[in-house]
Amino acid sequence: MLRWCVDAGLSVVALHVNHGLRAAAEVETQYVRDLCASWSVPCQIFYWAGDKNMPGLESAARDARYKFMTDFCKQNNIDALFVAHQADDQIETFLMNLGRGSGLYGLAAMRRETYRDGVKIVRPLLDVGRDELRTWCDAHNVKYFIDEMNRDPHYTRVKIRQNRHLMSEKLGITDARILLAIENLGRVRDKIESDVAGLVASVMTDEKRAVFSDVFLFDLDADIRLKFVGTLIQKIGGDKYPPRLNSLANALYKLQSDCKFTLGHCTVRRMRDKILVVPEGAKTTFRKKRNEKSKNK
Repeated sequence: MLRWCVDAGLSVVALHVNHGLRAAAEVETQYVRDLCASWSVPCQIFYWAGDKNMPGLESAARDARYKFMTDFCKQNNIDALFVAHQADDQIETFLMNLGRGSGLYGLAAMRRETYRDGVKIVRPLLDVGRDELRTWCDAHNVKYFIDEMNRDPHYTRVKIRQNRHLMSEKLGITDARILLAIENLGRVRDKIESDVAGLVASVMTDEKRAVFSDVFLFDLDADIRLKFVGTLIQKIGGDKYPPRLNSLANALYKLQSDCKFTLGHCTVRRMRDKILVVPEGAKTTFRKKRNEKSKNK
């Protein structure tokens, strides 16, 4: 991907994170330095000093990696962060989420463009397979490393990678068909998110307060209702992700009658036919300023 960016004449900076998890990590880091120097590409190296024995190590390392890179982008006014997830990664993510019993959002897998910590993340290689990338690198004398952790069957993703061929050979479910399913699911996800964003905007009285009627909420279809409440809580509470599904379902159960509770750094209150969502610790009065224009439904 870096070579393609250079050949396209883009102004790029290479970002590399050494997590210190593998014996070859420093060898790879030095290779990145040398390669960037040979292509006249500025290179920034980050070293992660996190606990290497913590539970959920993969997730912690990923979060640290993105934190290094998004912070750098914001500090240097960089428009977009390109990451090299490719078609095989997309398929593996779909199958991992399928195994977890995920719904639409998990099965739609990775987006081509998204935002993280205010930085635009771009995945330009989601249609390009791992074998095609290797062939291109071999043909153009671009050296690459294979992470030995990618062969460790203790990881679910590796188990899927080593056995995915059986789906095509035994069941006729090809990679192309899986990618088509992901694309179709992605279109549905995007439409729902667009509709929900409109619903959320319609109930906001300001950027940190929402008021709406019980009829407005409970007239929504069940799935849209869950997504609406999750998106609203995330927006007002400021968390990176919406609350978990079971927490949202419990919140909706409470909201069938007068109540007051906290969720996702928000306080949620129902009084008679009105529902209020504000940041945790804010006043939960339904009174409005005289000049405030109500957007309530």
